[in-house]
Amino acid sequence: MTSGPEDAELIARSLDGDEDAFVVVVRRHEAAVGAYLARRVGRDAAEDLLGEVWVAALRSRASYDRSFPDAGPWLFGVAHNTLRRHWRSRPAEEPVADAGLESGWDPWAAVDDRVDGESVLRRALALLGPQQREILTLVVWEDLTVADAGRAIGVPPGTARRHLHEARMALRDAPGMAALLTDRDTIKETS
Repeated sequence: MTSGPEDAELIARSLDGDEDAFVVVVRRHEAAVGAYLARRVGRDAAEDLLGEVWVAALRSRASYDRSFPDAGPWLFGVAHNTLRRHWRSRPAEEPVADAGLESGWDPWAAVDDRVDGESVLRRALALLGPQQREILTLVVWEDLTVADAGRAIGVPPGTARRHLHEARMALRDAPGMAALLTDRDTIKETS
């Protein structure tokens, strides 16, 4: 967390009429929330959706639980709900983006040429349930704790831990993942 007042205090100030307080919260979290959106819908759509996230957060800030000093997980939850509305509003014939892996956002860019790591990972992620996938990506890509990832999607910490465990087990056993992980470990050892 950055220095200065905690997010909860800033949200309270914004509710009391300090117009600049919520802007500070937005600035603290805009890069992380923007990256979260871009990994799921691409950069162009993410720019539009990011604005929707801030409007929704501003409108719903009175419901923010101020016992949590960091608003990051709450904002990821707002972004998650914004994405769900976005995907529901798309025409049925318009394909949904693949599991959020955009070119240039692949977490394993150094995978050996003989293994198409992105498609293996995309297929493996597609095997997961929506909550498993969301908990896994919030923990791995967005660097949230399991409890905060659960809070972001509205599940208790124990349920979030179960989803993460199930996701890890499913990914470990997914077709092609063993070779992908072996190649990645080999690359790391030779680097």
